[in-house]
Amino acid sequence: MLSLIGIFFFLFFGAISGVSAVQNIEVQGADYVNNVTSDRFQIIGIAYQPGGSAGFIAGSGVDPLSNGTLCLRDAALMQRLGINTIRVYNLDPSLNHDLCASIFNAVGIYMLLDVNSPLPNESLNPEDLSSSYNSAYLNRVFGVVEAFKNFPNTLGFFSGNEVIQFPGSEGVAPPYIRAVTRDLKQYIARHSSRNIPVGYSAADVRDFLADTFAYMSCAIDGSSSDETRIDFFGLNSYSWCGGDATFQTAGYDILVQMFGNTTIPVFFSEYGCNEVKPRVFDEVQAVYGPEMTRVMSGGIIYEYVQEANEYGLVDLNDNGTASIRIDYDNLQRQFNELDIERLQSGNSTATTLEAPRCSPGLISGGSFSKSFRVPSLPSGAQTLIDNGIQNPNIGQLVEVEETNVEAEVYGSNGGVIQNLAIRPLPEDQSNTPSGQDTTGATSTGTPRGEEPESTGGAGHLQMNLLLTCAVFVGLALR
Repeated sequence: MLSLIGIFFFLFFGAISGVSAVQNIEVQGADYVNNVTSDRFQIIGIAYQPGGSAGFIAGSGVDPLSNGTLCLRDAALMQRLGINTIRVYNLDPSLNHDLCASIFNAVGIYMLLDVNSPLPNESLNPEDLSSSYNSAYLNRVFGVVEAFKNFPNTLGFFSGNEVIQFPGSEGVAPPYIRAVTRDLKQYIARHSSRNIPVGYSAADVRDFLADTFAYMSCAIDGSSSDETRIDFFGLNSYSWCGGDATFQTAGYDILVQMFGNTTIPVFFSEYGCNEVKPRVFDEVQAVYGPEMTRVMSGGIIYEYVQEANEYGLVDLNDNGTASIRIDYDNLQRQFNELDIERLQSGNSTATTLEAPRCSPGLISGGSFSKSFRVPSLPSGAQTLIDNGIQNPNIGQLVEVEETNVEAEVYGSNGGVIQNLAIRPLPEDQSNTPSGQDTTGATSTGTPRGEEPESTGGAGHLQMNLLLTCAVFVGLALR
């Protein structure tokens, strides 16, 4: 009898210590789709790079996802904002990211990750592509994959960011971007337990944009399994500026037409013009409106932390505290107006589209590359792909034991936000706007009309196990 009791208590407490995970998001045709619910996934995102590019220093032991205390604070504020995706640009694959990734997982926030960095030999050099595309560079790229492949909230990897933007780059860079995309896909296929999408983030240079999209998204020989083809396309665009902008003046109507026949997800990998301050984010209603979402899959606001370029939503103070800016409040109000049910409704046609066959006829610009001959792997790279990199730093989910934010955070009115905490989501949901108002000192960290969840995504399962164990223990004692 006692052994029976022991078994059930072991099962129960083992379940309590388990780590819940968000559901994977997959690329199906032109949409992101939840692999369990089949709901469409629209990116409601924000760029997350505290310190900016200048703050990323090799060997410093610090990157945006290496400090769990800071990630806890920022995840709590992002959850209240309604964010479901972060984009992180500069990562050190040798660091431990387990706690930060697990915190964002717990609150239903996915991660889009750049595999390159601004440091020497850690990205393609548009002025010296053949030399910068080497096995040492790919070793670094594959290291990022190893560090994040096991996190279920890893939404995808960017193989490049704005590589094509300066005159001359459009003629030589495209084949190399397809090469890195291929290399990433091959490495993921051999060393990851699931397929993780790989895409490209383009500058909004209208002279090159349509050709960049056509070149990257077509399939060589018409095969949808073409490993050099991107799985998604991001656009860094700041064309909607201020409260007087419209769908037409911002050129959103042109984007809808340009991407109208897309066979992969397209989204704003950066948006949020700051020419008018504070930002009012009127474009949010257009980005997630019916006309835009029939073609595109949301966007990523630039950016979370206020830096010298003045795009931030939150000030990080020297004394370790943080202060919300009025821009945060304005964006929160815009997100709270979104029709989430409509955004999650699927489109069976969009998920079954086939990629166009690559051909010079897809390219309209006279200077843009019309060659689809992708560079061969550099010396030593095939061994990396076949055997994996040496001594990989493989990330894994860990239990998030602390949910309360200890550091003081001030609302835009100067008052301290009380009881700020993350709220682990039940049933492994992704985060959505919840109608919260984070302007003042009386905030409690719990959405209106909801009770706090302290058990995490596996809370309901754990409660059911507790009740089940109680019943069996009772029977064993009879």
